[in-house]
Amino acid sequence: MREGIAIAGTIAVDEIKRIEQYPNKSELTTIKSTRRSIGGAVANCSVTLAKIDPHLPIKAVTLIGNDEKGQYLKDRLGEYKNIDTSHIKIIGDTPFTDVIQAEGDHSRTFFSYKGNSDLIDEDFIQLDKLNSKILHIAYILLLDSLDREDSKHGTKMAKVLKAAQDLGIKTSIDIVSENSNRYEKIVPPSLKYTNYCIINELEAGKTVGISLRNQEGKLLEENIEKVLVKLKDFGVKDWVVIHTPEGSFGYDGLEFYSIPSLLIEKQYIKGTVGAGDAYASGVLYGTLLGLNLPESMKIGTASAASSLLEEDSTSGVKSYNQLMKMYVEMPKRKVINLLKGGSLC
Repeated sequence: MREGIAIAGTIAVDEIKRIEQYPNKSELTTIKSTRRSIGGAVANCSVTLAKIDPHLPIKAVTLIGNDEKGQYLKDRLGEYKNIDTSHIKIIGDTPFTDVIQAEGDHSRTFFSYKGNSDLIDEDFIQLDKLNSKILHIAYILLLDSLDREDSKHGTKMAKVLKAAQDLGIKTSIDIVSENSNRYEKIVPPSLKYTNYCIINELEAGKTVGISLRNQEGKLLEENIEKVLVKLKDFGVKDWVVIHTPEGSFGYDGLEFYSIPSLLIEKQYIKGTVGAGDAYASGVLYGTLLGLNLPESMKIGTASAASSLLEEDSTSGVKSYNQLMKMYVEMPKRKVINLLKGGSLC
């Protein structure tokens, strides 16, 4: 019987550097503090889910290097008894990311070294050895070998997702946020073989060619339903979810849902790195519990909010019961009403 979830794809060491504000080109700024943390979807989602539910079977499927950073990642994942690291292979250099966090506007800037991540190809994930209910792969646009063209399925990533579905494994994807025009070519083939698409507004808008923010950064609420429908029309089997700082928006093919973000005062926000992975983890945990889309989005909302309370991606995450208490008790942003769907708080 299938149980739990497998998280495959990107892993990295995050070297978090806190500054007052990001400098202009050729200018100097002072680093106020440094901190090391796990990073990438495999580490972030695995640890987040392990903290939400210490009994949930989790498989980490990735590559690390035979180096100090690789050992650090393996040691951190090994702290959780329900994370199975037997699918982690050692080859090449461990990826790392310099995360520059600006205190002034809470922005994050990433300088990423891909290391061995381009070695994760269509043959890397041994699907026949996974007994998981869900396979979550991330991030599209960052896994070069899986982003390559496939004559039959569009991309190698799409080929892997279809193979997983053929074995009865539900699939989930996430995308990396980047300033490029690659989305419309590389992402859609995978959506045809995706059960759960959980991405942010930049990634969603760029995938379908409809912006969800104007030049001033304001959320274009009137475009949200259009983007949800277009993503679903690419073939997503079950749920499409778009998460933003203002709230998250879901579509299950029948109803649209709007869930407001929890209102956290700026002085309590220590970092935003990993909030997207925390959100996705919460939603996926809801699916494993058999919850519907809006209830799962509430878990994602609380999970993302809890991650903001610490500088790294996972230290602030709480157990399922604590997250639900947070969701019920904390103030929320104003609900963004969608045109056709019911709005839920």
